[in-house]
Amino acid sequence: MDMSTATHTVFSKRATQLTSSAIREILKITERPEVTSFAGGLPSPEGFPVPELRAAFDKVLDNQWASALQYGRTEGYTPLREWVAAQMSREGMTVDTDEVLIVSGSQQALDMLGKLFIDPGSRVLVEAPSYLGALQSFSLFEPQFQAVPTDERGLVPEALTDDLTRDARFIYVLPNFQNPTGLTLDRPRRQALVERCADLGLPIIEDDPYGELRYAGDPQPSLLKLGRAVGASVIRLGTFSKVLAPGLRLGYVVAPREVISKLVQIKQATDLHTAMVTQMAVYEAVRNGFLETHLPKVRALYQRQCGYMLEALKAYFPTDARWTHPEGGMFIWVTLREGIDTTQLLQAAIARNVAFVPGAPFYAGVKAPTNTLRLSFVTVPEARIRAGVQVLGELIGPAR
Repeated sequence: MDMSTATHTVFSKRATQLTSSAIREILKITERPEVTSFAGGLPSPEGFPVPELRAAFDKVLDNQWASALQYGRTEGYTPLREWVAAQMSREGMTVDTDEVLIVSGSQQALDMLGKLFIDPGSRVLVEAPSYLGALQSFSLFEPQFQAVPTDERGLVPEALTDDLTRDARFIYVLPNFQNPTGLTLDRPRRQALVERCADLGLPIIEDDPYGELRYAGDPQPSLLKLGRAVGASVIRLGTFSKVLAPGLRLGYVVAPREVISKLVQIKQATDLHTAMVTQMAVYEAVRNGFLETHLPKVRALYQRQCGYMLEALKAYFPTDARWTHPEGGMFIWVTLREGIDTTQLLQAAIARNVAFVPGAPFYAGVKAPTNTLRLSFVTVPEARIRAGVQVLGELIGPAR
């Protein structure tokens, strides 16, 4: 008897509603070496500090192996939490160690925050467009997404009307080099946002994976700093994925103590704690100021890559196309003329061994435009950037 046909697996309602990430599905195609991929939001391996990480792991395993290979505190390795608190405090505010939680990548933080705040039907405010990984994570808890309009300067704080924000659990924002648009929220809008959310008593989730990757323009204060000055509740997410390596799966949450306390309880039920050996090795790598010499090299690399793509877009895309000019990070957002469906364009591009991400999956709570797309430039050599963008320009066709 074939047992595979004799049993019936009953999944939860939540599980049956799950769908695969559009980006992850596209990445399956881009594994082929002949495909030039502008799809994945992957850091460049050229920026991975392999010798320094190897030395850090060796030192920890040579001298602290008993604690490195043991269970640890749910809150995280105390010296690493102290280091994060000190980094945050450099902005001119005081962050205590007990306001820091170490997590297994900031994607885990998104999942935990969904568990903390969202009931079925809860209103959640997100930028339009917003980070697909967050939308996917929050969707698991069946929220009612409410889209906050954006323009060429990013999120529009004036759009946070009483009707839009009524009963909202939080607003999720990526203020620096946003994924997918690459836009940065300027100082006046940051100030307006935190003041409005303070008035509303609306928590802000500030997701900042790319903030250390600025290569143009002026640094902006964090929403955490601005929010604390006006009494807004800001929960800040950070990660070591973009400044060291994503394979470490190490991130952190900075939040008010009552939020951290609840997140600790949720994490205890999730994975007990983040891997101690990784936390200790990362602390060993960064404790003496290594990032201050390492990050300028990464920023210079990303700036060059961004420049290659901007030059190619200017050379090969039609004059009626518009695109962002990021001051940092990894992404350029393109808006094509009305009538072009970038999902269909992707199929034609894949046939010519070029991949990108259509813009529609990045929208929630609003009808998605069909004529947008995201390009990631950091892992593609200059010649392939030019050739791939030329292919896309040919497929799009001249301005009309």
